[in-house]
Amino acid sequence: MGTAEVFTALVTSPRGLSSTDAAARHERYGANELPRPRRQGLWRQFAVQFTDLFAVVLLVAAVITLVAYELQQPRDTGTLQLAVAIVSVVVLNAAIGFAQEYSAERTAESLQAMVPHTCRVLRQGERRELPVRELVPGDVVVLEAGDAVPADCRLTEAHDLSVNNAALTGESDAVGRTDDAVASGPLLQARNLVFMGTDVVTGSAKAVVFATGAATEFGRIFRLTAAAPRHKTPLQHQVATMARRVAGAALAIGAVLFAVRLPAEDPLVETFVFALGVMVALVPEGLPATLSVSLAIGVRRMARRHALIKKLLAVETLGSTTVVCTDKTGTLTQAEMTVVQMWADGASHSVSGVGYEPTGQVADPGPVREMLRVAALCCNARLVPPPADAARSPQPDRAGWRVLGDTTEGALLVVAAKAGLDVTAQEAATPRVTEFPFDSTRKLMSTVHHGADGEWYAYVKGAPQEVLTRCTGIHWQGGPQSLTAGLRAAVTTAHDDLASQGLRVLAVASRTLPGPRPVREEAEAGLTLLGLVGMLDPPRPEVSASVRAVRRAGIRIVMVTGDHPLTAEAVARRVGIVRQSAPTVVTGSELDTLDDGALDALLGQPTELLLCRVSPEHKMRVVAALQRRGEVVAVTGDGANDAPALKHADIGVAMGASGTDVAREAASMVLLDDSFASIAAAVKLGRSVYQNIRKFLVYVFTSNIGELVPVLAATFTGFPLVPISAVQILAIDLGSDVLPALALGAEPPEPDVMDRPPRSRREPLFSAAVVRRILFLGGIQALGVCVVFFWHISASGIPYADFTEDDPVYREAVTMVQAGIVLSQFFVALAVRTDRQSVFRVGVLSNPRLLAAGFVGVVLMASISYVPVLQEVFNTAPLAAGDWAVLAGFGAVLLGAEEARKWWLRRRSRSLGRKAGQR
Repeated sequence: MGTAEVFTALVTSPRGLSSTDAAARHERYGANELPRPRRQGLWRQFAVQFTDLFAVVLLVAAVITLVAYELQQPRDTGTLQLAVAIVSVVVLNAAIGFAQEYSAERTAESLQAMVPHTCRVLRQGERRELPVRELVPGDVVVLEAGDAVPADCRLTEAHDLSVNNAALTGESDAVGRTDDAVASGPLLQARNLVFMGTDVVTGSAKAVVFATGAATEFGRIFRLTAAAPRHKTPLQHQVATMARRVAGAALAIGAVLFAVRLPAEDPLVETFVFALGVMVALVPEGLPATLSVSLAIGVRRMARRHALIKKLLAVETLGSTTVVCTDKTGTLTQAEMTVVQMWADGASHSVSGVGYEPTGQVADPGPVREMLRVAALCCNARLVPPPADAARSPQPDRAGWRVLGDTTEGALLVVAAKAGLDVTAQEAATPRVTEFPFDSTRKLMSTVHHGADGEWYAYVKGAPQEVLTRCTGIHWQGGPQSLTAGLRAAVTTAHDDLASQGLRVLAVASRTLPGPRPVREEAEAGLTLLGLVGMLDPPRPEVSASVRAVRRAGIRIVMVTGDHPLTAEAVARRVGIVRQSAPTVVTGSELDTLDDGALDALLGQPTELLLCRVSPEHKMRVVAALQRRGEVVAVTGDGANDAPALKHADIGVAMGASGTDVAREAASMVLLDDSFASIAAAVKLGRSVYQNIRKFLVYVFTSNIGELVPVLAATFTGFPLVPISAVQILAIDLGSDVLPALALGAEPPEPDVMDRPPRSRREPLFSAAVVRRILFLGGIQALGVCVVFFWHISASGIPYADFTEDDPVYREAVTMVQAGIVLSQFFVALAVRTDRQSVFRVGVLSNPRLLAAGFVGVVLMASISYVPVLQEVFNTAPLAAGDWAVLAGFGAVLLGAEEARKWWLRRRSRSLGRKAGQR
């Protein structure tokens, strides 16, 4: 069909639908959103938790234990209790895992809703910004480079339009599109159609929607992919591997204990049950759930700091980031451009007023009025006044004047209004005929207009260097003149003066054309320069402190921008990225002259580096070069041209407020407020998440050593009974391990977390330092409970061979061992809260969840000691106040030893720092 037939067939017009028609069609066709994948039922989600490796091992052990109970003669209720305890552990672990996954799904949905998904639509001829879900067939949408196509559409206008259909066809190359009628055939091959889920690479267009939601081509294949299984991150694989090895070690220890105790003439079944119980008790069954909870807590905390993590892998990688390649506009600055200075006819003209509200004045506006008219007509943005009920708006960012479209173009519209120009009237008097959109290669934009005098004109704006090379004339002293070498030098001097003030500079030019349909090269050649516009994007007030924090954390910051070197350096100095007198400034054209070796050498220099006037290819190449050097690279970006670098980086960081849909899709993290400060906060939280994972690993395996060593000591010293039973160990795992471990996952970042260098991504989860700490704390705990047990047994004067399970002295001794581990684990939890800082410095009471979890463990232990029913189950006895005091004293000794170790580490670190400073 031709364009007119398309509008007729869809019962719409080039002005779009009316609000009434749109509402009726929304009622008929429903929301423009893809069907949500069917969720597993809650019972099915719960059942899946029992397929975990640890759950399977424990369930098999429970079955074997029940079989052993049936074979025993006479039957021992302790064996039955062990089987019940194992099943209880499995059920509790499944409940924790189910609750965490259910919560994570809901959290992910709510966080995704925070990312704006809007599109530009014509309704009754007025351009509006609407949520994508409100689109209906017949709507006319406006598309520009970087946009995600919101529905299946037929093009009605197309200007140098190309799209990436990889989401549908798997082919990543951009393909051109036209608004002409084409022969009928397969939809995906129609060159005048664009489809939901694809991206606009270059150009601009208008298109009318013909299919939404599930009726789109993307909707048809979405159902096939929506239920795809989730893949575990490398960190989760690392933890799973570690857990399997621990489970294997527990199995080996159980086999050794079985072999050692078998010659002692104990009944075979009882010996097997004993070894099985010890093996089960040593399996860290709570680790998977604790890991997931810790990661989920980190994601939620980052969301509260305006950083939306799309992939759990990003949480892990953030902690090891070594280089941040940041752009300038919007990330370091406020992305609210304001024209403050102009140059035309050889003179400067200042502009008052800030922001997008068109109030302020242009000094001597006469000489710049023609330049501003041309610049305003060469814009696709629109100024949006505040709504009538702005005071009651729930969105403060939409309560004032704002720009719909490019912020630079918005600044031009504002300054044109300040100069007294009625842009709407000018658009009516000089209608646009065609457009050559901006692209990152040409660095300029051109439009063709039909003037009121019947002539055809090309209006051009863009980077001064690019525009100036296409100019042969200049508007000077009231009229056009030939652009001589002297005048060209004057323009260059004026440009450098504006750029040195930290202003972004645009050049504006025009020419008369012989007809309405020029080729681009003709429209952009033989231009007459009208003047320069200098605009300021002020730095965000919070960025300077964040830059200092990132530097202190040992992370290098490289500014990568398309702006002029003078502008980039001025902003970089203002926010603290540049502190040296002569930073290394490299332009895109200079990068083109460097081979890979020279680029590696450049990036290896310890100087402050600014990369200016760079293209997407340059940015991608720099990221790849840094990664070759072993750096972990985070890259910020907001445009479609940033998407390759965002995807290739270790951490792609997209702008949520001002970024394009393509950039947000390619990134692994989205900044909801577009601020560099959120990157610094996310790095801090990412480091703390990884630290917290290590903290609860140290915590869990410390108790395992405390549980295992007394059993081994009793076995090899010939004591006929165990110092702690498998049922008691399982009670410790449930009562004093799981809850504090979860609380450690919520531990806030340590005060000095940003004072440390980035960790190496090759560093294993169980590093040498972690293992030494486990052995140090576990050894002290094991020594304490062994001393308590054998001191209590020896003080009774009863020979080892005469002890039975019902002996009151033995029951008191095993109760003291269990209570000793529970109490010392409370002190271990306090000790592992920090790696080097004293826990008293961060505040013993600063993690109330941990204190509450420790209190629950102590209460449970007291119940096991004093409640008669639990005494029978766990074979325990009531402890005296003096016993508790002795056990608490052992815990205090453990905490004191750890504080002494941290003090020694801090002292050694300061000493090494002084020696490094002296060198």
